[in-house]
Amino acid sequence: MRDLPLARVYQFIEPGPVVLLTTAERGHLNVMTMSWHMMVEFEPPLIACIVGEGDYSFAALRRTGECVIAIPAAELASTVVGIGNCSGRDVDKFAQFGLTARPARLVTAPLIAECFVNLECRGIDMRLVRRYDMFVLEVIKGWIDPARRNARTLHHRGFGRFAVDGETISFRSRMR
Repeated sequence: MRDLPLARVYQFIEPGPVVLLTTAERGHLNVMTMSWHMMVEFEPPLIACIVGEGDYSFAALRRTGECVIAIPAAELASTVVGIGNCSGRDVDKFAQFGLTARPARLVTAPLIAECFVNLECRGIDMRLVRRYDMFVLEVIKGWIDPARRNARTLHHRGFGRFAVDGETISFRSRMR
């Protein structure tokens, strides 16, 4: 064993797929790339995520308390990276990256047609925003494209490196 620099720990603990988070405020749509999120409850589904105060989406999410978490398939990797490398302050990311905004049913933030899963979310716990930029969101409506149900997802490994889901293995669950 050798020392692991603490700044690299996240590369090995990253909990889930890279996602796109959309917001809408005063008619302005935005999308950001996000990989710092985790499930905190099964039902109702609760997701905790970090949206930094410096991110353009932060103010809209904080003010509206609404967003969509869209899960892109690995085929959108270059789009996902491009979105993450620019700011909605300067760029209309939907236009720049050819994304199709679709109206959500319960929130003002848009769904992304190119993503195989879209989750409409409302902030239910904002106590950790000031200290940690952490929002706890409740998924209030979910959408899936049945034609792409088994799409492979992208996982951030740090410093411009990503992994793509591999083989799926199954074990019989004994939980009820």
